[in-house]
Amino acid sequence: MAEFLLVAAGLVLLTAMVALARALRRRAAADRMMAAQLLCTAGVAALLLLAVATGTPSIVDVALVLALLAAFASIAFVLAARGLGER
Repeated sequence: MAEFLLVAAGLVLLTAMVALARALRRRAAADRMMAAQLLCTAGVAALLLLAVATGTPSIVDVALVLALLAAFASIAFVLAARGLGER
């Protein structure tokens, strides 16, 4: 079972890298932000799979922190795009 989860984590990261490479070719800032969100989501999924596969519960904490940072990055991007971050 652990081998299957590790392979699944690797496939999640592989597909995220392919999608990220494609998304980063675009010039728009929103496209780049979506690429960063995709990478963070895939990173959280891979970390959670890794935590279950290895039985290390502290990896779940790392995944939760990464998800929280991704949410704050999205909020900061929206505020900067609206011009509200310059007070």
